[in-house]
Amino acid sequence: MTRAICPRRVTRATGVGGRTRGAALPVVLLITSMMLATSAAWFESTLTAARSTANLRDYLQAFHAADSALLLCADRVSPEGAGAVPAVTGEPAGWKREADFAAGAVMSVAPWPGAGRPPECLAEGWRLTGRPEAKAYLLTARGFGAAPDTQVWLQMQIVMDGGKTERHWRRVAARPF
Repeated sequence: MTRAICPRRVTRATGVGGRTRGAALPVVLLITSMMLATSAAWFESTLTAARSTANLRDYLQAFHAADSALLLCADRVSPEGAGAVPAVTGEPAGWKREADFAAGAVMSVAPWPGAGRPPECLAEGWRLTGRPEAKAYLLTARGFGAAPDTQVWLQMQIVMDGGKTERHWRRVAARPF
C-alpha cells in the first residue's frame, strides 16, 4: 500500500518543513561583528607595541649617548682640576640650573647618530669635608634621543685621593629643568 504524500502547508512565518526562516542573517552578523571587534583589538595592541618599541629605542639611544659623553668627560678630568668648574663645598648643584649647565657644559662628542642634539657633559669641582686633600668631581651628562623631549641624565662622582681614584655612577631619575 502506498501512502499519499501530503506536503505541509507553507506560510510566511515558516519555511518548508516547518522551520523558522531568517535565523541565518542575525547569526552571520553576530559572527562578523565579533571578528571585527577582535581584529580591531589586535590592531590596537599592535599599534601600542610598535609605539612602545619606538620609545624604548629612542630612550636607549639617549642613554648610550649620555653614557659615552660621561665616560669621555671622566677621561678629561685631571687631578689638577682641568676641565672642571671650580670646586664648591657640599655637593655641586650647578647641573640643576639650566643657565649654569648651558654655560659650563661641553659637547664631548660629535652629533650622536640618530639623536636630535649631541650629548653634553658638565664637570663640577667638589670639596669633600671629610677628605680635604682629595680632589672630587661631579660629572653630569645629558644625552638626547631622536625626539626632542627624550633626554637621559647620568652622573658620575670621581674622587682622586693620592694615587687612588674612585668612581661612583648614578642615573638622575627626573630632569632637573
